[in-house]
Amino acid sequence: MARECYLCEKRAVLGRSQKHRRGVAGKRWMYRTEVTPRVFKANLQSYTINEEGKDKKVTLCTKCIKRLNFDARMNLA
Repeated sequence: MARECYLCEKRAVLGRSQKHRRGVAGKRWMYRTEVTPRVFKANLQSYTINEEGKDKKVTLCTKCIKRLNFDARMNLA
């Protein structure tokens, strides 16, 4: 199973990491480190949802978990 959110399909994204930006005082930008690739990983957690009357264990991002909890509270009120 891929490491992605069951609801919103959020997954890891490639990006760049750099020590500091051009324009740092003292002309240190000439000696800055190289841009290196890195991976931004989604905050995925195991969560049990009720789908069609059956409990199903899925992987969700924390944003979707918060959304599900909020919707559940709003339905009870």
